[in-house]
Amino acid sequence: MSLKNTSILVVGAGSVGGITGAILKNAGFNVEIVCKHEDYKNLISDKGIKVAGLRGNFNEKLKAYISVSDVKEKKDLILLSVKAPDMIDAAEDVKQLLKDDTLVVSMQNGICEPELSKILGESHVVGCIVGWGATMNRPGELKMTSAGDFVIGHVESENDDNISAVAAILENIWPVRITDNMMGHLYSKLVINSCITSMGAVTGLLLGEMMNRRRIRKLFIEIIREALEVAYVLKIDIEAYGGKLDYYDFANDSKRLAELRRHIILRLMGYKYRRLKSSSLQSLQRGKLTEIDYLNGYIAAAGEEYGVPTPVNSAVVRMVHEIEDGKRKISPVNLESEAFEKYYY
Repeated sequence: MSLKNTSILVVGAGSVGGITGAILKNAGFNVEIVCKHEDYKNLISDKGIKVAGLRGNFNEKLKAYISVSDVKEKKDLILLSVKAPDMIDAAEDVKQLLKDDTLVVSMQNGICEPELSKILGESHVVGCIVGWGATMNRPGELKMTSAGDFVIGHVESENDDNISAVAAILENIWPVRITDNMMGHLYSKLVINSCITSMGAVTGLLLGEMMNRRRIRKLFIEIIREALEVAYVLKIDIEAYGGKLDYYDFANDSKRLAELRRHIILRLMGYKYRRLKSSSLQSLQRGKLTEIDYLNGYIAAAGEEYGVPTPVNSAVVRMVHEIEDGKRKISPVNLESEAFEKYYY
């Protein structure tokens, strides 16, 4: 994969996909992008994507499509930046664009790579953790709000020179780490998202507000405990989240004042990121589906398959689906559920 001649397609023009495509085009790469709507396609093609924030301010026009089926040429690299609920359809669409050595980088939250591999073949799929944050102020005006590196790698097969080429491309955005334990990194991010993103959707609270409530901190701890039990039977070696939060150490009851220490860690995290708003909560408020099945749902499904109880994660999944179906309101009142009562004392 020669770098500047690499043909790149970004599927999904939200905050992460849009900024990724614009920065790579600005760096001289051959980049095209797929978005959902005709007016957004015209805006990107005619006026461009305005990028602001940590990587500077610039405007970049990209050739845009409203459907993958409109893309006629096969691609060397496909960056899949759609929400997890749209991932299966997007994967089916991009199959027609694969060369023998095309790589498809999965930029979703949750663990989507096994499903993608069933459709595209494991050798084509690259797992990816996006460590930086972004937001869409309005269509076509995107802002990078926080720094962070990429972590990439195959989930099952060995990494090769093509993975290094992908890393060299993405390094135009932020530093990239190639890992031989991609599942450990994906699961690590899944665990923290299963706490922050999912409980934010259930309660409607910002992270700082959640971490000021002892009951929610207790549920965070139980979500992590269940996730660790499931990881054990799945033989996943979980990486420390962000290189700092070691879940095994966090859950270790042999530590002196272990429970107090856990609550202090969560309070500090809540203070540092107090204005953080759950992406799943934002999806619900826009009338869209969440990624719950690829977060807590992944933990609960694996627990059911291997006989590991996951009552808290399962309850969170049920609640979020009820909210999606209009059968439950987003509210801290959901904390009063019988499913949670035993964990408060």
